[in-house]
Amino acid sequence: MRGNTELKQAFLLFIIFCGATFAQGNAKFKVVLDAGHGGKDFGNIYNGFVEKNIALNVALKVGKLLEAESGTEVIYTRKTDVFVDLAERPLIANRASADVFVSLHCNAESKKVVFGTETYVIGATKNASNLEVAKKENAVLTLEKDYKTKYEGYNPSGPEVIAGASAVQEPMLSKSIDLASKVQEGLVAAKRKNRGVKQAPFWILNKVAMPGILIELGFLSAQDEGVYINSEAGQDDLAKAIAKAIIAYKKEFFTPGTAVSAPVAVNSQPATVKPAATQPVSTPAEKPAAATVEKPVIAAGNGSVVFKIQIAASGKNLDLTPANFNGLSNITKDNSSSVIKYFYGAASQYAEAKELLAQAKAKGYTSAFVVAFKEGKKIPLQDALK
Repeated sequence: MRGNTELKQAFLLFIIFCGATFAQGNAKFKVVLDAGHGGKDFGNIYNGFVEKNIALNVALKVGKLLEAESGTEVIYTRKTDVFVDLAERPLIANRASADVFVSLHCNAESKKVVFGTETYVIGATKNASNLEVAKKENAVLTLEKDYKTKYEGYNPSGPEVIAGASAVQEPMLSKSIDLASKVQEGLVAAKRKNRGVKQAPFWILNKVAMPGILIELGFLSAQDEGVYINSEAGQDDLAKAIAKAIIAYKKEFFTPGTAVSAPVAVNSQPATVKPAATQPVSTPAEKPAAATVEKPVIAAGNGSVVFKIQIAASGKNLDLTPANFNGLSNITKDNSSSVIKYFYGAASQYAEAKELLAQAKAKGYTSAFVVAFKEGKKIPLQDALK
């Protein structure tokens, strides 16, 4: 009996230690690159183009570029053509207390007419094509031994369990959308067709305890796009755009020694998928509301930098009433894109912004964070504090 008590105490201390260590944050910006599929799992195959090979090649190229960036550490879920269990991929990121998780894939569709790149974050969706992409990626787990037992009866094609973000990933949604948006902007700059930032219930994104995205580099079923994605030059272009976006995200959000998410216990068994409480992100086919960025009155300060507290990002356009924001007033929004961002308060001094941040978290917005604007444009927080 005494042995069991001592064992429980030791386990509790271990969890507390893990939580304290994770909460301190990383000295380096940790990026987990997940090359989709691998080994016996080939992924999509069209026109002789193989998804598992392309995903790995681009992941390695992105990693090489990031490794050259000072203060950045890259972790790979695979660096060779091997099969990695779906459950193990998010655990690699969680054990490393990574700052972001980026999964790379290639799309395909039977009509062979659709092309372009799209980036996903976790969430529920009513869009049939988004759901099919998620179902296809989730179905990878059926290649694993004893998957029905291992995944607690999870059915990758069952609409009743394809529900959306769990309580683990939901607080990270806002930053996931920011990262996904930067990736899409970079890929568009590289002259790829923009299919937008979307939400879908990917099992792998549901299990990471940090901002996470899944990039569909393009459609292998589209002959011309498949040729481009399969080429060395095309993969170089894609890798540069993705790496540049990740670095831009790092500069905007990462401060050495600060945590990006709440402490989590490392668990070898996946949890049951829970329904999402977030709204789906609008797809490019939908027309966003007319751009209106409401600007509050700012107290006079010693410069043109304004600090706000980003509390949410969503595809739903909410009225700016306290009832919609847990009683918070002085809410503004930026709906200049399909992803609407909501901000609480405004301050000319960073110390005041930290007080606003505490107020937002006390109202339940535990993943809220400070953002900075200069002359109406968002700038990296580090630049604002110089």
